[in-house]
Amino acid sequence: MEILIKIVQFILCISILVIVHEFGHFFFARLFKMRVDKFYLFANPYISIVRFKIINGKWKTKWFSRNDKSIRKKLDANGVAVLNAKGRSEIELIPLAELPDTNWYKYPDTTEWGVGWLPVGGYCKISGMIDESMDKEQMKQPPKAWEFRSKPAWQRLLVMIGGVLFNVIFAILIFWGILFTWGEDYLAVKDAKYGISCSQLAKETGFRNGDKIISLDGNPVEKFNEIQIKIIRDRVKTVEVERNGEKVNIRIEDTCISKILKDKDFFNPRIKFTVSEVHEGSTAYRAGLQKNDRIIAINSQNMEYYDEIAPFLAENKLQTIQIKLVRNTDTVVVAAEVSEAGKLGIGISDTTLKSTHLSYGFFEALPAGINKGINEIKNYVKDLGLMLSPETKAYKSVGSVIAIGNIFPSMWIWQRFWQLTALLSIMLAVINILPVPALDGGHAVFAIYEIIFRRKPSDKFLENAQIVGLLLLLCLMALALSNDIFNFVLK
Repeated sequence: MEILIKIVQFILCISILVIVHEFGHFFFARLFKMRVDKFYLFANPYISIVRFKIINGKWKTKWFSRNDKSIRKKLDANGVAVLNAKGRSEIELIPLAELPDTNWYKYPDTTEWGVGWLPVGGYCKISGMIDESMDKEQMKQPPKAWEFRSKPAWQRLLVMIGGVLFNVIFAILIFWGILFTWGEDYLAVKDAKYGISCSQLAKETGFRNGDKIISLDGNPVEKFNEIQIKIIRDRVKTVEVERNGEKVNIRIEDTCISKILKDKDFFNPRIKFTVSEVHEGSTAYRAGLQKNDRIIAINSQNMEYYDEIAPFLAENKLQTIQIKLVRNTDTVVVAAEVSEAGKLGIGISDTTLKSTHLSYGFFEALPAGINKGINEIKNYVKDLGLMLSPETKAYKSVGSVIAIGNIFPSMWIWQRFWQLTALLSIMLAVINILPVPALDGGHAVFAIYEIIFRRKPSDKFLENAQIVGLLLLLCLMALALSNDIFNFVLK
């Protein structure tokens, strides 16, 4: 059931983002009177689940119909290629004027809308444009006034960046809605009053449990959960901490970035070992531990923090230990047996760490949403820089749809769903604006070239560039899939 919830969230998120992105292209294409042949959610090789278009003023629908790539676009001035009367694969040219008013092909100037069967992406096919469909037949025909290639370069540029623009606007609108509806919650660095809890890697780097973060390369950081990611993204060289009342500078070597990137628990807020729940039938339950009990010592050794007690329990499996704890205003000592898993069977929390909550009014949330959108764009650009740097080995973290789908929670939480949708919308925008052929950014570069040099690249050059771009994307997809296989199968 948990996997199903993840899959449904992923498909819904991708569907929304594809529609928004492709509608950005569609909006500007129609604004400049270009003909849009198809608008599809998901890929539709061979067949489409459903497709519909306006025929003679009315919507006509086809379910599970075979694609007509081989039987359309073979247009001349008087005819259109259609299936023969027996429905076999042979084709014949029939003049448009002789087709009945209800025929699908008599209205090539209306957009065909559809849903494909393969839940990967989608597309907006604009007439006269060299895109992933590689429709060379259409490009062999003389340019028509309604085609993409017949329009001024500045109009074509806006069409190409329309998808990116709509993805960014959509992300900002989501952030606006999230901040207005739920506000923002985070643990401030100053409120992590017991300092940090370190992983083994953090200790090897020079940090110690209880260190309090002061600054990263001299810059203060406000939110605790941003410490690790800022160290990675900004390639921080020096972290200043307070240790036992003194300031200490810890040097971060470039070779550590790749390791920190993979260590999800590099830093956690240090918490006291306070019981939040006691599992029925557990060793803690039999020993009489209660909710809100706070452990302060074990076997006469003073220890009260989770990062001290958890390793001690792991080292004393199946041993009976004496636990000294504070219950209300009393000090109590109980005996409890550590389980074979090195646990007591209790939940842990620390109510002394107070999170900061920011509430926003309807109009206050808009500039905050814009600011968050801009910051996320900057962050993702930095992430791409990490992936292009061999020494960080961040390219090993590139994931395919498997990894993306796995970031969704196993429970349906609307706030988390919209947060991830906004972040993926930003990611989609940044990726698509890269100056790579086959991406929107590649098409935009060619349009800018034409604006500057007053000379348009040849159709042949554009076709070859499209092929190169598609090959690059296939290589990236292969890398992402191989990373997923390694992470989820081999590990």
